[in-house]
Amino acid sequence: MVDLEKLRTVAKETVSRDDVKYLIGWRQGTYGFRVSPHFMKEPEEAEKLIFSPLCSNNLATYLTSVEKLPVPRGEEPDTRKVALMVKGCDSRAVVQQIVEQGIKREDVIIIGCPCDGIVDLNKVKEKFPNVLELVQARWNNGNVVFQLPEGEKEVPREEVLADKCLTCRYPNPVEADVMLWEEVKTRGSDEYADIKEMEVKDVQEKKSYWQDKFSTCIRCYSCRNVCPMCYCEDCILDRLNPNWIFRSVNATENMAFHLTRAFHLAGRCIECGECERVCPVDIPLMKLNRKLYKETREIFDYEPGLDLESKPLLASYRPDDQEDFIL
Repeated sequence: MVDLEKLRTVAKETVSRDDVKYLIGWRQGTYGFRVSPHFMKEPEEAEKLIFSPLCSNNLATYLTSVEKLPVPRGEEPDTRKVALMVKGCDSRAVVQQIVEQGIKREDVIIIGCPCDGIVDLNKVKEKFPNVLELVQARWNNGNVVFQLPEGEKEVPREEVLADKCLTCRYPNPVEADVMLWEEVKTRGSDEYADIKEMEVKDVQEKKSYWQDKFSTCIRCYSCRNVCPMCYCEDCILDRLNPNWIFRSVNATENMAFHLTRAFHLAGRCIECGECERVCPVDIPLMKLNRKLYKETREIFDYEPGLDLESKPLLASYRPDDQEDFIL
């Protein structure tokens, strides 16, 4: 059960500390079903914080984007801690960033929010079209209750939750300094049915499928920019010398872009689905990421973002690794 009073009390206490720069959480958006990230610097701002099925943003992205910006000339870096509210998948991103030494554990305060699943805005808008007034939502016995202008509507979770949440095996934060309420029941079990459906297709079918999907890509880079695991200061996809991928927006270059990014996330993607959520042309990017996740899980028995003491997949060695895939 979400306890907003405890959430706001913990937030006030946290930002009141001298060693804390700010807290990153969620607040109500400006219209409809929208929710926005909220950078809270003063205790009185705690009343704006919320946590609901509408809180889709993975806030871990800000730990490596906002915090890694160059410090203006003449200014000293602010070394105070950043507090972060996390769902289960968000916490895995933080853990993996720490494992990869993208951030340090002592630099972040993790506030855990056990989560019963986040809604897919496209599914919600299809069910409740043209809603401009602010909408609130809450969980109720696994279902989702929306506070609409005409009154409350309770909807079965399967009809509105994001696909990633229907198969989620880690709804509770795997790492937290403070857990805000009791852990929720794990409802998902991932058998990779969507990936197996794609695996049985022949090569030409797969090629045609992805050429069709990638032909719609406008190379806006939203997928890369929102990804909590895409935090390289020098992205190979931006390099002009050598030029790995041209700026041309066509199926060939688009495919090169997306396949390169997918392989860069192999053994690193924590299945938050942010790339697919923000894609303006609805490319099913998680089919690529989940395929590679499935392979690393089956071949190496490795899942990223679960253990602070683990090593990155490509930086680890175990003599008992399977070798059936070696030619």
